[in-house]
Amino acid sequence: MSARVLLVEDDRSIAAVIGEALREEGHDVTTCAELARRDALLEAGRYDVMLTDVVLADGDGLAGMEELRARAPGMPIIVLSAQNTLDTAVRASESEAFEYFPKPFDLDELVRAVGQAVAGRSAEGQDTLAEPVKGLPFIGRSNAMQAVYRMITRVLRNDLTVLVTGESGTGKELVAEAIHTLGHRRTGPFVAVNAAAIPRDLIESELFGHEKGAFTGATGQAIGKFEQAQGGTLFLDEIGDMPADAQTRLLRALQSGRIRRVGGRQEIVVDVRIIAATNRALEPMIAAGTFREDLFYRLNVVPIHLPPLRERREDIDALARHFLSEAVTEGLPRRGVSAEAVEALSAHPWRGNVRELRNAVFRLALLARESIIDAALVNEALGPAVQVEMPASRSLASALLSWIETERPAEGTLYHRALAELERPLLDWVMTRTSGNQLAGARLLGINRNTLRKKLSDLAIGEVRRG
Repeated sequence: MSARVLLVEDDRSIAAVIGEALREEGHDVTTCAELARRDALLEAGRYDVMLTDVVLADGDGLAGMEELRARAPGMPIIVLSAQNTLDTAVRASESEAFEYFPKPFDLDELVRAVGQAVAGRSAEGQDTLAEPVKGLPFIGRSNAMQAVYRMITRVLRNDLTVLVTGESGTGKELVAEAIHTLGHRRTGPFVAVNAAAIPRDLIESELFGHEKGAFTGATGQAIGKFEQAQGGTLFLDEIGDMPADAQTRLLRALQSGRIRRVGGRQEIVVDVRIIAATNRALEPMIAAGTFREDLFYRLNVVPIHLPPLRERREDIDALARHFLSEAVTEGLPRRGVSAEAVEALSAHPWRGNVRELRNAVFRLALLARESIIDAALVNEALGPAVQVEMPASRSLASALLSWIETERPAEGTLYHRALAELERPLLDWVMTRTSGNQLAGARLLGINRNTLRKKLSDLAIGEVRRG
C-alpha cells in the first residue's frame, strides 16, 4: 500500500537511505530537515505517516506534539533517535508514537513499520501518560539496552504480564519499578516479594494471606501480597525458586483473578499487574519437572531480557560516572575518573554485573587520595582483570572437537558442516525461546530478520510464525 510519507531528518545520508528504501516500496516521500519546514508542509498538505528525528537543527522533534496532532489528526508518527536512553524511549511513548527506532536501526524493520502504520495500525485512542517522570533508573546507550527500553515503553499502557530474565545484578527489579512508575498503574502500590527469601512453608501465606487459626502461629488474620498490591503492581522476584504447591496456587490466581487466603473460604477478586523475574533458565526446569510449563506460558507473555554488563561494556564509562555522583549523596568524597581508569574498569569480567560495578565504584571513591581515580588504583583495588574462561565455553569447544573426531567430515566440508551443527540447535533454541517469532529471534541473535529467515529455510527448521 503506497502512501505519502513525511521524513524529518537532518542527517542527509540517513535521510537519503530511508527515502530510497521507502520509494522502492512505492511510497511518495517528502524530506525536510527543520521543524519550521515540517510545519509548513503539514499545513500545506496531508501525509499518511511521519518519520521524525528527535534532535534537529532548530529544535526538539518531539516538542509541540499536541499542536502537531491537531494539525494532522490521526497521522501515525515514527520516532528516530540517536539519543538512545530510556528517557527518549519514554518520551516517544508519551507522544503516542506508532514506533520508536534507536539509531542505528534495521532498515527492513523500519520500512515494515511504515507499512503497518499506513495500514492503519496506529496507536490512536490510547491514554497518554502524565508528565514525564524524572530520575529514570537506567544508564547506558548501548545497543544491548535498546531492546530493553523499547519493550518497557510497549507495556506501559497495558496490563500484560511481564517476565524479566537476566543474571543477578543486572537490574531486574529496576525494570519492574520503571514499568510501574511510568505506566498507568503508577498511582497504585508497588509490592515486591522475593520467592527465594521466603521459607517454603510460608510462601503461600505471604502471597495470599491467611485467616486466624489457619496454622500453628496464625494468631490473627494477615493480608497477603496480592491484596497489598490491589490496583497496582506485584513483582515476583526469583520466580524460579517458588515451590511446586505455590506455583499451582499462583497459576490459579493468574487464571481466575481471584485468591483465597490460607484457611479461608471466601474468594477475593484481585486487580494487580504481575511482573515476574528470574536469573535461572526456566526451560530446563520445565523439562526436569521443577517448574510448571503452564505457569511459564502465563508469565512469559512479554519477555524482557536484561543483558549482562560484559555485553554492554561501552556503558561502563557512563555508569561509573553516575555511581560517582551517587556516591557523593552517600557522604563519600567527590571524585572523577580518568579515561585509563575507565579502560581498566571495562576490562574486568563483572560477574556481579551493574550491582558489582556500583559497589566497586563506591569503594574506589572511598580509597582514592586524589580527586581523579586512576587506572593504578582500579587495578590495586580490584585486582588484575583476568578474563576467566567460562566452563560452558570449554564444554562447547570440547564437544566440537569430539564431533570432528567422530564424524571426520570430508575435506572441503568441515566448515559448513560444523557451522550447521552449531546453528541448528542454536536456532531451534532461539525459536522456542521466542515462540516462533522471527523478528524477536533476529533481535535475540543480533542478526537481520531476512538472514534468520533464510537460515531457517536452509536448515529446514520447522514452520515458524512471522513476527
